[in-house]
Amino acid sequence: MKVEHSAQPGFNRRNFIGASSVAAAYALLGGIELVPGQEPEKPADEKPAVPKVKCGVIGLGSWGRELVATLQRVPQAELVAICDTYAAALRRASRLAPGATAIQNYRELLAAPELDAVLVATPTHLHKEIVLAALEAGKHVYCEAPLAHTVEDAREIARAARAAYKQIFQAGLQYRSDNQRLYVQRNIRSGELGSFVMVRAQWHKKQSWRAASPNPEREKELNWRLDKAVSPGLVGEIGIHQLDQVCWFLNRLPLRVHGYGAIAAWADGREVADTVQLVVEFPGQVRLLYDATLGSSFDAEQEVYFGTNATVVMRGSRAWLFKEPDSPLAGWEVYAKKELFVPSSETGIVIAADSSKQLLHVAPGQQPITPEKTPLHQALEAFVGNCAEFRAEVHDFTEAYGQTDRATFEQHMAANFKARPAAGYREGFIATLIALKANEAVVTGQPVELRPEWFELG
Repeated sequence: MKVEHSAQPGFNRRNFIGASSVAAAYALLGGIELVPGQEPEKPADEKPAVPKVKCGVIGLGSWGRELVATLQRVPQAELVAICDTYAAALRRASRLAPGATAIQNYRELLAAPELDAVLVATPTHLHKEIVLAALEAGKHVYCEAPLAHTVEDAREIARAARAAYKQIFQAGLQYRSDNQRLYVQRNIRSGELGSFVMVRAQWHKKQSWRAASPNPEREKELNWRLDKAVSPGLVGEIGIHQLDQVCWFLNRLPLRVHGYGAIAAWADGREVADTVQLVVEFPGQVRLLYDATLGSSFDAEQEVYFGTNATVVMRGSRAWLFKEPDSPLAGWEVYAKKELFVPSSETGIVIAADSSKQLLHVAPGQQPITPEKTPLHQALEAFVGNCAEFRAEVHDFTEAYGQTDRATFEQHMAANFKARPAAGYREGFIATLIALKANEAVVTGQPVELRPEWFELG
């Protein structure tokens, strides 16, 4: 059984830059933060005691160490093993997780019967072998995005995950578990924006992607993102998160992508573009304009969804909605604050809502609300929580029915297992396909048609 939600992130997979300094500027434009309220947690004595999920992390580069550090803040998780073929990386990560067993061979880690789940954060082109082995070993799997460096490998991973129906598979598209984005997605899907006009998105961070090592072999391994034979490029490694979010928010798959790339900042012999632009065509004459660069940090990262009635701006884990003065009333306006929308003296209505009854706002000059948990933290909570609850439900089913056919099992799970929002194998595959085809457009300089049958797993 997979965690699948069609409706329901160094660098980000990745460490997107925060942008709190722009809050005042957006407020002057009439924007108020869209702030999802936090549901009150149940008292500790009301929470049922469940065994922790014993986890292992494979791949201990910068992002793997971030997984290690974050996982230890998830109450339901118990990090019991870490794995990397490079001894120095293993030693460094061991300082973050002194209680975890350090292992160099991932097959030795997978052979541990007490291990429930593995998180795979190796270089992208190494995912397939490890993920397939983990699924074969009966482990729940969290696989970083993109799933693989080729569409064929990504499809093979997704098919294996689909076949392993008694295990959880989650793709590392952490935005799909982010409370802020789930809230904004519901707002957009409600029709608040009217008809979509266009979308803009960007990711800017000055960093070379090149790592040095006194060992030439290790240096080559470290710089796999600069190896055009295996690298998905900026679009695959970074843009996949924003491309997936746009498809998710619009509830549409792209038809065509035009790509442009250049080595504009780091002329150090690399063959992978450090600056890219995309034009992605969606049904309904809607286009996404996307750009990413390793040459400048200016203006950081953001997504802007333009609609005929309103526009949503997202930066990091914060969002603002700007309503057009001539947009129709929706009923919530009596609770909303009205502010100057543009210097033309027109006023726009801005909203911010919690998850219950009240409509709230953060007024200009007030300190912006900082999310308590990062998108990664929420994604790992979803993964571990789903693993724990799914395991309990499998146990109950087996106790009641014994071993039976897949259809009966899935029917039972559909009725009894309520998964936390997360990206499953299908979302992971689709996002990987789109990102890899977009990178192909960048590399070749030719538009790529995205055929509907490509999105099928077969």
